[in-house]
Amino acid sequence: MGMNWEAFTPWSALAGGVLIGLAAALMVVLLGRIAGISGIVGNLLQPATWGSVKQWGWRVAFVVGMVAAPVVWQWFAPLPAMEMPANPWAIVLAGLLVGFGTRLGSGCTSGHGVCGLSRLSLRSLAATLMFMATGVLTVFVVRHVLA
Repeated sequence: MGMNWEAFTPWSALAGGVLIGLAAALMVVLLGRIAGISGIVGNLLQPATWGSVKQWGWRVAFVVGMVAAPVVWQWFAPLPAMEMPANPWAIVLAGLLVGFGTRLGSGCTSGHGVCGLSRLSLRSLAATLMFMATGVLTVFVVRHVLA
């Protein structure tokens, strides 16, 4: 296994990281809210938050922005080709497991890894370390044990 240097894009990755950090910082400073996707979408889907237009409006704007961003990006550069090398059922199962883990861990990787760590949250540090360890273990098992 080697590095695909033609697919290595440090500048666009850096720009994306800066934009994510800036967006997370602006959400905290301007709205006093954490930019964790699971919390935003989860609360958007709960009827209890529908009564408050103030709470509902920024959540809808956030989700619409996430969906619209690739559409806007396509105006300037083509999106990379999407590949699904795994069995579709494995992808559905993986998505369900991620959703379950997100609820179990009180947040997703973006909430804990980007927003929680920037607030020096020990809970987010523990969650992020578990995300990373689980990812490393999963890759090891799939590529070296089951292969």
